[in-house]
Amino acid sequence: MSGPAAGTAVAATTTDVVCLGESMVTFLPSQPGRLADVPSFGRGIGGAESNVACALAAAGHRAAWVGRVGADGFGDHLVGAIASYGVDTSAVRRDPVRPTGIYFRTATDRGTDTHEVAYYRAGSAASAMSPANVPYEELFAGRVLHLSGITAALSGDCLALLRELTAPRAGRPLVSFDVNHRPHLWRDGDASVLLELARRSDLVFVGEDEAEEAWGIVGAEAIRAAVPEPAVLVVKRGSAGATVFASGLRPGPRSSITGGAEIDGAEFAPDTVTHVPALRVDVVAAVGAGDAFAAGFLSATLRGLPVRDRARHGHLMAAAVLTVPGDLTEPPARDHADRLVALDDDAWGRLRLGPGWTAADRASEEVRTP
Repeated sequence: MSGPAAGTAVAATTTDVVCLGESMVTFLPSQPGRLADVPSFGRGIGGAESNVACALAAAGHRAAWVGRVGADGFGDHLVGAIASYGVDTSAVRRDPVRPTGIYFRTATDRGTDTHEVAYYRAGSAASAMSPANVPYEELFAGRVLHLSGITAALSGDCLALLRELTAPRAGRPLVSFDVNHRPHLWRDGDASVLLELARRSDLVFVGEDEAEEAWGIVGAEAIRAAVPEPAVLVVKRGSAGATVFASGLRPGPRSSITGGAEIDGAEFAPDTVTHVPALRVDVVAAVGAGDAFAAGFLSATLRGLPVRDRARHGHLMAAAVLTVPGDLTEPPARDHADRLVALDDDAWGRLRLGPGWTAADRASEEVRTP
């Protein structure tokens, strides 16, 4: 098929979030150092959208991941590993010709000059996703459809698919879009298309740094001015925290999730702007935090929590990943996270989280001065 009909309705479902994107087998170094010097690697999984699905499932939500992998051993490993988190992988498609993508990375922070990543994803099974070969019924079967800008960079067909999925149509689920600008993927393309996709979405995550790099837009207010359409825009500001812009829209069928409504023809009211400081974290590895933040924010959104609490849950989920070596970890228990989120501003500001914090039974155990 070439795409969903304009009136495609959401199927009856019990799924909370459907995540679409490429997942790859990742090879993690056995020790710090250059890729040329690392003697061995351990196998894991990596992929922005599957990371979100795994984190949501681990947090007790009904999550599904839709992707395309090769008919190979790495594809078997990916599907099995993601399913082990409780994620529904029944809509994953196997490509009989193209391989599953893989990559190798060093142990250093992704933001440093010494960090190296070697991708082997050109011509991968996921890059062949298109409007003609994805299962639309499954994609539109959840309350939320979560996408990222990484998919748009994989191929022209993948970009066409994201344009289809973000197109306004009656009955589409809430579309969550993480800009996820990866400069190396856009060397031969125009990353400004990510701005187009963001403007067609309902809930958008974007970092201040990536907005400047991809679009030349500086500052949270300027980003909101460039992306006025989404009911909720989350601007991630690194150690400074996150600023959430939530627009007042007239009531509609999606108001229970977004706090807003349908975007088609809506009259925009002034934003409510909420700044939520980041936590102090004893970082073990700065990988996967953005995906975890999105999962935490989505989790709290599905629960109908206030905007401040959604961002705090995002920070806590990110802190869980930052304090372990890999991209994924067991999140804090919901009641534990809720107690931390309910702290007053002063106590929140004194929180400092280190390895093992998610196993603590009482919020008071986490509050300490440096």
